[in-house]
Amino acid sequence: MTTPATPMLSMMLVTFSAEDPGGWDDMIRRAEEADRAGIDRLALSDHVVFGERLEEYGDPARGGTTGGRQPTGPDGHWLEPLTVATYLAARTTHVRFFTGILLAALRRPVVLAKTTATLDVLSGGRLDLGVGVGWQREEYEAAGLDYTRRGHLLDHTLGVVQTLWRETAADFADDHLAFTAIHQMPKPRSPGGVPIWVSGTVNDRAMARLARFGQGWIPWGADADDLVESIPRMRAAVTAAGGDPDPIEVLGALSVVKGDDGAVDLDATMAAVPALRDAGVTDFRLGLRIRPDAPDAEARMAALVNAFRTTVGRPTEG
Repeated sequence: MTTPATPMLSMMLVTFSAEDPGGWDDMIRRAEEADRAGIDRLALSDHVVFGERLEEYGDPARGGTTGGRQPTGPDGHWLEPLTVATYLAARTTHVRFFTGILLAALRRPVVLAKTTATLDVLSGGRLDLGVGVGWQREEYEAAGLDYTRRGHLLDHTLGVVQTLWRETAADFADDHLAFTAIHQMPKPRSPGGVPIWVSGTVNDRAMARLARFGQGWIPWGADADDLVESIPRMRAAVTAAGGDPDPIEVLGALSVVKGDDGAVDLDATMAAVPALRDAGVTDFRLGLRIRPDAPDAEARMAALVNAFRTTVGRPTEG
């Protein structure tokens, strides 16, 4: 029987800006505060380049989400997530870094395997690799890749990195490349390699990818809106694809409820946790917005952490 995953509390770290922010000290400070407050994971987003058709983010047929809006224009400033995680890992002690999501197929797989293994080792095993195909054609074209084959390219990338993470003398072959007895050290801290979380709706391709490579699922679109309904469908689809759904973790949104005075209502916020946990959610993503200059940010995060741990039966902060 699979041991239930420890419920984790996560939040998005904003690593982008619509205009040049003049520096990233606020982002760095917020990460350090989250680490001290006991937040379990910080999620980092990814865009390598932009084209000018940003309205396509709202098109589910392209991998976007209905009604979605890209948070910056094409000249928004976006930091590369693995670089950010490397920098912040040296300034924190326990928080995990979660790419949410990394457009992994844009990176050469052998280099991605080395980069992520190095980051995982130096951080003490604090990396989770959330991956997806993305929505923007221009990012693939700028990388010299075929956007129409983006799912296939992601599968290829994940196949290469997991092989290099897991095998001492690695052999690999598919329709892109083949190698024999290739050595790459160090390996990630976890024996199976860096945990991979697969983003997507409950569709055949994404679920086959989750069954083959994934430790966790990042629901997308309508499937993220109704997890009680979508998680059983995910588990059935993973089973049909030949995988074991029992150990698969699931990310779910945890809305922050505020009272009439504008302060966070901890009891009302945590009231949603038991039903989400019963449905299968293991990573609770706080919808928390704190002004960069807020003087009490760490205390507010710590209060949410302690309320969450009390709700799920984890030891609270001392």
